[in-house]
Amino acid sequence: MSNFVFGDCTEITCNHLGNTYRFFPKANESFNIDKGGVRANDDMNQITSNGQMMSQLNRARWAVDGPIAVDQISDIELSALNTMAGSPSEGLWQFAMISGAIYKGTGRPVGDIATDSNAGTMTLKVSGGGVLEKI
Repeated sequence: MSNFVFGDCTEITCNHLGNTYRFFPKANESFNIDKGGVRANDDMNQITSNGQMMSQLNRARWAVDGPIAVDQISDIELSALNTMAGSPSEGLWQFAMISGAIYKGTGRPVGDIATDSNAGTMTLKVSGGGVLEKI
């Protein structure tokens, strides 16, 4: 019998240039996890004139995104993310899930770095090359 356990992302850490940063996901919110790797393009027109399927395979980077808490007084989250986003060096990221699963990958924050002042959160998106590994 399968055991399907899922739920919150409980903690995010990043080791970047000798510094360790911790981010705290908002409870009861979805985190999207894309492990990356090779994808088959979904194009209904990729078929030959005699009905044979054509397969276009492309690499996709891994990505994780979801809401994290933001402390506007200390500015720790925004400062750290801006520093990492602007750095030529990627960080080693770990994403701990309430189920006990832990994912890791080398990457950087991508996209907007903007807070929702009423919710006290921001959407964090981290992405990198290769494949997100479950450890």
